[in-house]
Amino acid sequence: MHIAIVGAAGMIGRTLTARLVSDGALAGQTVTRLSLVDVIEPDVPQGFGGRADVAAVDISMPGQAAKIVSSRPDVIFHLAAIVSGEAELDFEKGYGINLEGTRALFEAIRLAHLRDSYRPCVVFTSSIAVFGAPFPDVISDDFNLTPLTSYGTQKAMGELLLADYTRRGFIDGIGIRLPTICIRPGKPNKAASGFFSGILREPLAGQPAILPVPDTVRHWHASPRSAVGFLIHAASIDLQPLGSRRSLTMPGVCASVGEQIEALRRIAGDKAVALIRREPDEMVMKIVAGWPQAFDARRATELGFRADASFDDIIRVHIDDEMGGVL
Repeated sequence: MHIAIVGAAGMIGRTLTARLVSDGALAGQTVTRLSLVDVIEPDVPQGFGGRADVAAVDISMPGQAAKIVSSRPDVIFHLAAIVSGEAELDFEKGYGINLEGTRALFEAIRLAHLRDSYRPCVVFTSSIAVFGAPFPDVISDDFNLTPLTSYGTQKAMGELLLADYTRRGFIDGIGIRLPTICIRPGKPNKAASGFFSGILREPLAGQPAILPVPDTVRHWHASPRSAVGFLIHAASIDLQPLGSRRSLTMPGVCASVGEQIEALRRIAGDKAVALIRREPDEMVMKIVAGWPQAFDARRATELGFRADASFDDIIRVHIDDEMGGVL
């Protein structure tokens, strides 16, 4: 099996690559080739027995998406995106990558399909940001897509494109609406949701962290390990039961910032919690106020998608996967 990962240099892309190399197979088929692309050249995976190609590719630029499609991957994971905060600050860049880049990739696949009936499985990472307030207490997949940010709007457009290109038979697509991924390893990025990870990651490492929102803010989370599990599962199942509704919300853990902090206290103690400094940020608070809090992910769970059981588990995943199991 030949797998392409668009956005392979990002955190989820790197973790997904490592999982595919470790497993050596997807949906019962041996992975013989990996094509890894991003705007910066991804690292060559270590320990992979098949062929691994890496390249710096900006899919929003003319002709670049066709380079990915030319080798006819069986499965394409489309992870590439400008994150929420950056998409809000840079309107043109957000639409250029999140909408035009997605359209360019799907169009390159369509043109290949017309030439030789090529029809890959495409797993598209969407976001719970496609939903906008006012919200019910618990949001089902039937809730209207009324995003309140440019990022959410771009992801909603991507979902519609995915469904239409699937309907026309060019791709076999599935969109997975990821919860906010927590705890993200590495340095903070420009995502408005970055503080959810920062108030845990930095104190666990003995470093100070800034909290820009009140403790009462509640949100929907999953660990990087669960996110990769979602992607693997999405590419492994029969997609026919999805029908025309090709995007679905992933399961997660609903927790307030205060509950996150208490989970941190249980695992790392008062000393870690004391490193969190509260500095309200009006822009971040405004963005977060338009985000959903809790979901009914029944469609996903019925299809076999599984997430973390608790926020304590999310913290333990970070300690195990990123800190060598040592606090």
